[in-house]
Amino acid sequence: MSRSLVQAGYLVLGLGMVASIGCLTIQVGGNSPGEAVASASRPRPVESSGIQQVNYTVAPTTLAAGPPMSVNPASGSNLPLSSAAGTIMTASPGGGSTVIQGTPVVSLQVTAPPTEMAMRSLPPYRVEPPDILVLDTIRMVPKGPALIAPQDQLLIRVAETLPNQPIDGLYSVSPEGTVHLGYSYGTVQIGGMTLEDAEKTIRLQLTKVLDKPQVAVGLAQQRGYQSVRGTHLVRPDGTISLGGYGSVYVAGLTLFEVKIAIERHLSNVISDPEITVDVIGYNSKVIYVIADGAGYGQSVFRLPVTGKDTVLDVIAQVQGLSQVASKKHIWVARPAPAHHGCLQILPVDWRAITEGGATTTNYQLFPGDRVYVGADPLIRTDNALAKALSPLERILGFTLLGSATINNIRNIGNNGSGVGGAAFIAPIR
Repeated sequence: MSRSLVQAGYLVLGLGMVASIGCLTIQVGGNSPGEAVASASRPRPVESSGIQQVNYTVAPTTLAAGPPMSVNPASGSNLPLSSAAGTIMTASPGGGSTVIQGTPVVSLQVTAPPTEMAMRSLPPYRVEPPDILVLDTIRMVPKGPALIAPQDQLLIRVAETLPNQPIDGLYSVSPEGTVHLGYSYGTVQIGGMTLEDAEKTIRLQLTKVLDKPQVAVGLAQQRGYQSVRGTHLVRPDGTISLGGYGSVYVAGLTLFEVKIAIERHLSNVISDPEITVDVIGYNSKVIYVIADGAGYGQSVFRLPVTGKDTVLDVIAQVQGLSQVASKKHIWVARPAPAHHGCLQILPVDWRAITEGGATTTNYQLFPGDRVYVGADPLIRTDNALAKALSPLERILGFTLLGSATINNIRNIGNNGSGVGGAAFIAPIR
């Protein structure tokens, strides 16, 4: 359920510029402000500016039954609207509207996509494998009654002891569970006891030497519990290990929800635990840069999300465009829900971004976005021809080599029989 909420949150934030009817995707935001692009297959750069009229057909059967509704991608809300045959109304980022020829009438509430100068904050971060969390403890007190264990530090005080042999200070519990009180008082076994029982046992031991000893025992430092402080990897099954306290499932939770889940888990053995949680390894949210190799494969780069990534940022992280890249065939492909059936594409005007400093298509990127860099068509065509003609060139080359070899063998045979042959001319010295 939480994973679905994550996908829905990023989809609502990232699809503020997309409205879909049936399998037609209308995208607002292209090479210029207010541009509308209708695309249901491979994207194409749009050269003109302003909202354009796009002709298409939407079958009435693709509309949901009941009163017509409008999806607001920015808020995820459904708004009632009127419908009639003939046109489709679509809103521009500036608040205006335009009429696009079609079958039904639907009012689409569309907002401009986040760009370099108009970014949006990402939803609360949800932990996923393989993120790395760091935990710190504010309060970790084991539930009572506390049992004395090896390596615990006890504060023991006894009134009216033997001269020059006081019992007043810290005493460490040995691995055997004993405490040595001094040469004259001996050793007492208190491992596994409560403080009250340990006090009675020490008093009974001291009565062998002292007359009615007054004994006070306190726990100064307990070594018998494991600390959860430190870094914790979110494992593939979505859990983190807390050592002796077991494991806690945290995948799909926000940091606050992770804190509550861990504290609830620790409350079984810890009295009113309180911890802090943060992320030091943001490994689960990434952006992909896919560069076409002009017919020779594709290169895929996986980059972590920082929250303020733009198209220019991620291209810079992969050392810019390659030698075979096309500046006119770059776009952002935004992931859609499974079985959505429509492409969600944001065309990028690379020259406007780099040469003119335009921010209209320098989109803010969100987790899962794919920045696709197409190859130059001429280079792709040249490589395709080279791949197609290379086998033929090899066959012809092998044929010519074989023919030349056979001719040489024949010439050598003719020279041996005295017929024909080649003349040898000595060099002039």
